[in-house]
Amino acid sequence: MKRLQNKIAIITGGAQGIGKATAVKFSEEGASVIIWDVNEEKGIALVNELKAKNVKAHFIKVDVTKIDSTEKAAKETVELFSTIDILINNAGITRDASLAKMTVEQWQQVIDVNLTGVFNCTKAVIPFMIEKKYGKIVNAASVVGLYGNFGQTNYVATKSGIIGMTKVWARELGRKGINVNAVAPGFIATEMMKTIPENILKSLEEKTPLGRLGLPEDIANAYLFLSSEEANFINGITLSVDGGLIV
Repeated sequence: MKRLQNKIAIITGGAQGIGKATAVKFSEEGASVIIWDVNEEKGIALVNELKAKNVKAHFIKVDVTKIDSTEKAAKETVELFSTIDILINNAGITRDASLAKMTVEQWQQVIDVNLTGVFNCTKAVIPFMIEKKYGKIVNAASVVGLYGNFGQTNYVATKSGIIGMTKVWARELGRKGINVNAVAPGFIATEMMKTIPENILKSLEEKTPLGRLGLPEDIANAYLFLSSEEANFINGITLSVDGGLIV
C-alpha cells in the first residue's frame, strides 16, 4: 500500500519549489493534495498536471498572513474532501539584509508570512483534526534557525520561532492524536537560490559534507516520512536535512 493512501494533505506554498516537489511526492504516495498558495497561475498549473495523472488535487488561493483567508480555505477543503489529515506548513519568503540595513517593512513581511502564517494555517486546521483525533502537522524550519546566519535577522527569528512553536504544539496536541514536527532544510537548490552568485553557491556546496546542495525532493521525502504512519511515535522533533552541515 502507498504510504499516504486516502489521506487528505494541505501543502502551503505548494505551487513551486519544495512545495511543488512535496505535492508531486505526496500524490505518488496516494494522497489527495490541496495546494494553498498566493500564486494562482502556478498553483492551477500544478493541479492540472496532477489531475492529468489521475490524482485528486485542488488549488485554493490563500494569503497565509490573514486568519480569515486560512479559515475560509480550511472550511473549503473540508467541504470538498470531508476531512484534513495532513498540514505541511511550507510557505515562506526571504527579505535579507544586515540588521543595520534591514527596514521595518522587510522585518514585518517575513514575520507575517513565515511565522504568523504558520500560526494562522495551523489555527485554522486543528479544529478538524481535533474532532477526528488524528492529524500530522509538519512545519518548515531551517538550519539557520538552529545556528543563525549573517544578514537574516528576520528569517532566522521566524525559523527559530517555528522550532519553538513545534515543541509547544507537540505537547498541546499530542494528547489529541496530532503529531507536530518540523524539518530544518540546509542549502536547497530552489528558485530562491538562483539569486545567489555562483562563487557563493560553490562555497555552500563545499561547506556541506555531502558536497552538494540539497534537492527539493530531499525535503519532500522528509515531509513524507513525518506525515506517514511510520512516524506515529515521533512528536516535537526538528529533523535536520542538510547533508551533514550541522553535526
